[in-house]
Amino acid sequence: MPSDAQDLKLPAIRGRVAWVFDQPDYDVDQIVGVKNIKIQDLDQLAAIAMADQDPDFAARTAPGDVLVAADNFGYGHPHAPPMRAMRHLGIAAVIAEGFAPTYYRGEMSLGFPQIACPGVLGLAQRGDELEIDWDRHLVVNHSRGQSLPFEPPSPAERRLLALGGHLPALKAALGV
Repeated sequence: MPSDAQDLKLPAIRGRVAWVFDQPDYDVDQIVGVKNIKIQDLDQLAAIAMADQDPDFAARTAPGDVLVAADNFGYGHPHAPPMRAMRHLGIAAVIAEGFAPTYYRGEMSLGFPQIACPGVLGLAQRGDELEIDWDRHLVVNHSRGQSLPFEPPSPAERRLLALGGHLPALKAALGV
């Protein structure tokens, strides 16, 4: 296994923008609703994800889709169920102007790509096809023929993303 994090291959991400969270300081609990935050069943969580904003969201979301968000996405209490629902639906990454630190660390520790890309709200709208070019550090909008640079993950974050999170990374380090 490569020892240098830069040598680790990151998962290819190319998909439609499933949703644009255009308000700053978005609390992810709103994705499933605070009243549903204790639900643990992934199918049930996925079925109610974004239902208040778009009742057909779950049916329209496909594996590989991405979310786009404004600054400080994940603000508030970083409860796990909303993003577990999104991952269960097949959301491959969140690309945001910026992230709330606690939310960001929690999702990255699970190996779920969180890509800070200032200006992304002007680059993408719902339905556009985006690609994350890890090698050139670009978010590419294939629908519009435009791209923007993103902040590359640190070597430690790159390792987490390549290996699928803290637990797989620990197992790899221990040779288990």
